[in-house]
Amino acid sequence: MSKTKVLIVDDSALVRKILTEILSSDNELEVVGTAQDPFIAREKIKQLKPDVITLDVEMPKMDGVTFLRNLMRLHPLPVVMISSLTEQGADITLDALEAGAVDFVAKPKIDVKDGLQEYTEEIIAKVKSAAKVKVDIISTRSTTPSITSRPVEAKLSADSVIQKQTGKKRFKTTDKIIALGASTGGTEAIKEVLMQMPPNSPGMVISQHIPEAFSAPFAERMNGVSAMTVCEAKDGQQILPGHVYIAPGSHHLLVERNGAQYICRLNDGERVNRHKPSVDVMFRSVAQNVGPNAIGVILTGMGDDGAKGLLEMKETGAKTMVQDEKTSVVWGMPGSAAKLGAADNEYPLNRIAANIMKLVD
Repeated sequence: MSKTKVLIVDDSALVRKILTEILSSDNELEVVGTAQDPFIAREKIKQLKPDVITLDVEMPKMDGVTFLRNLMRLHPLPVVMISSLTEQGADITLDALEAGAVDFVAKPKIDVKDGLQEYTEEIIAKVKSAAKVKVDIISTRSTTPSITSRPVEAKLSADSVIQKQTGKKRFKTTDKIIALGASTGGTEAIKEVLMQMPPNSPGMVISQHIPEAFSAPFAERMNGVSAMTVCEAKDGQQILPGHVYIAPGSHHLLVERNGAQYICRLNDGERVNRHKPSVDVMFRSVAQNVGPNAIGVILTGMGDDGAKGLLEMKETGAKTMVQDEKTSVVWGMPGSAAKLGAADNEYPLNRIAANIMKLVD
């Protein structure tokens, strides 16, 4: 079996050395070269024909986003961005995801050496995942992802945050709630869905795997392109029609009933499926508190977070759907849900919004 060839592009000699050591430690990866700026990288791409590139967001001579846009136009390849967890880093990384990056690793602001090594398994996993991405998708439309930058830890279920309840009585209501989860490739997939949703859509809650510094800028961007009002969710906030509530990158987002109202509840509990926010947690809360008045959706994403929760939603009478394999950057989360029998239907990304609205009418 041939190894995945990786080219590392970063202006820091230390980061190039650390990333080379990290990626070379896996027997399925081969670092075929490094470059300290985009101009050298351009020549090495022609010479070495890498399968995946890791690319620093901020570099001299030509910034990473400009280089990425040129790359996606002329020689599309899966790219994992190396980003800083700062407000400026968040904005630039979101630009990179819009430009076609598959995923990103958020490097620490201080103690880069130990910080990057702490995320060894995550970096390796993201590069391997990027190698499997369909290049035709990333070259014809912007992709993205977002998985919170954390060391590998025990994989806990939604039980660690919210206990499963059966036979829970609900207030009778006609109010609908749309619950949507995504991960790798998700920020651009969410954007496409929100751009097609009418302003009078039911209230929508979204859990996207994303670091804390990135969720507010992401919500702000979505508010700028959607006819609905989009915000980062706050604890106790009422869920209103025509509004979208995006989980903060530091908390689980749950939906609760407060009399005749639905409200957002933020939870700072354990990571579930190694994520916070977790889609499984949000879906379970929706299953228990909204039941048949809910619509559950899983878009592109690595892993299986949300699959069990979507099944719980379906079992309470909610309508469910997933993005199809052909249009998903990574068909991990939607594929896992489909295999569990949790999805009523699979749709291409450009038909998700229309099919949500069919269920609303």
